[in-house]
Amino acid sequence: MSEQTAATLGEQEETQVVEHGVHNFSSEDEWVEPENPLIRERLEWFKDQKLGIMMHWGPYSQLGVVESWALSDEDGDWSRDGIDWQADSEELKREYFGLGRTFNPIRFQPDVWADLAAEGGFKYLIFTTKHHDGFCMWNTHTTDYRITGPQTPFHTHKYADICRHLFDAFRAKGLAIAAYFSKADWHTPYYWASGMERGRNMWRGPSYDPEKYPWLWNNFIQFTHNQIMELLTEYGRIDALWLDAGWVRAGGRVGQDIRLGEVVEKAREKQPWLLSVDRTVGGPYENVVTPEQTIPDRPMNVPWESCITMGTSFSFRYEDKYKSVRQIVHLLLEVVAKGGNLALNVGPQPDGRLPEGAIRRIKELGVWMNEYGEGVYGTRICEPYYTGQCAFTRKGDTVYGFYLYPGADAPVTEEIKLPYKGEATAVELVGREGRLEFSRTDEGLVIRLPLAALSEEAPIAHVFRIWG
Repeated sequence: MSEQTAATLGEQEETQVVEHGVHNFSSEDEWVEPENPLIRERLEWFKDQKLGIMMHWGPYSQLGVVESWALSDEDGDWSRDGIDWQADSEELKREYFGLGRTFNPIRFQPDVWADLAAEGGFKYLIFTTKHHDGFCMWNTHTTDYRITGPQTPFHTHKYADICRHLFDAFRAKGLAIAAYFSKADWHTPYYWASGMERGRNMWRGPSYDPEKYPWLWNNFIQFTHNQIMELLTEYGRIDALWLDAGWVRAGGRVGQDIRLGEVVEKAREKQPWLLSVDRTVGGPYENVVTPEQTIPDRPMNVPWESCITMGTSFSFRYEDKYKSVRQIVHLLLEVVAKGGNLALNVGPQPDGRLPEGAIRRIKELGVWMNEYGEGVYGTRICEPYYTGQCAFTRKGDTVYGFYLYPGADAPVTEEIKLPYKGEATAVELVGREGRLEFSRTDEGLVIRLPLAALSEEAPIAHVFRIWG
């Protein structure tokens, strides 16, 4: 997906820090409402989910470096910061592509991952079936550069077909599946062909001009379509095809038309509910807009999802530092109040386990969501949306007001001011019985907390249920 976030967030730090990733995100004007009524219905389903878990995992996890990007010479100025074993670009690529021969995650337990995700309150999984480096995490028949390939030691393991076992385990827990798939592939000679125009200096795009070598480009199109159709016909129900590498598109710096609509519509013959997430491209096959490592500065009235890392990196990073559960919840509430979903990314370890720090955060998040999730799941936007200290959502005639505390040492006062100016006939504190005293001012509602809700340590948020 992107470079590692520059910000380092300690577990005790409470400052909200989210930075833009490599990719920009499409504007509301670039979003096209689907004509298909089933796809419109599925987008409403998507907007109900609110919280997904994203996982970047592959041979690169062994080194704890950014996924794929170090292979691109043009992106080397930022992606090779953590590369300290090889200065020669060509040797670096050979050694990187050789990581598949040592990737052996024998401690991978898909059921454990699925149990944890369900406990954390996640509603869907986004998993990297293939990143830009081209290594396939499913038993593809298009290349030997795969987790089940004969040179990969894990190919004899009972869970060798990682995507199959992972998807089955998450579905069994009631979670939906989004298959992340990079449209670029830096391993196949159909995309990065040797001896072509770019010589040894590679970039994100193909090593040749597709218009000058149409036969080679057509081979790449067929290769890509075959891989997508494998995933969408042989791996059970897939709810979304989550496509990365937005530079692979018609037009642009080098025209790279892979006839995406053709393969998506073909897949929808088998899975008519399939959402297409052709990120940063716009048009009829970007059903969901995907801000990366950032949150829009205002509500968006289109389906959208911010993909944000729990730590500092999308892929596994040794001794990574994870956001506190307070930060994660506040991120989620800002996203939801602005009409989006949060795809919270966790990078699994090379041995197949999830990092202990990430496990703690997921469990802590699950405790909070179990108590207050009614104000998150299935909600829609409600003015004044998000003010920094307050967030608002609506479900039917019920409004939820969240009063956010920046840290455990923030003062908790008996009176809470919520800048909500809509109708209010009663107010309750979620998690406690009984109605609260409140009054109305020109600025909104002034709510009196019960003495039992006052404490020396501030909660992550006070959550109010407001009846209209």
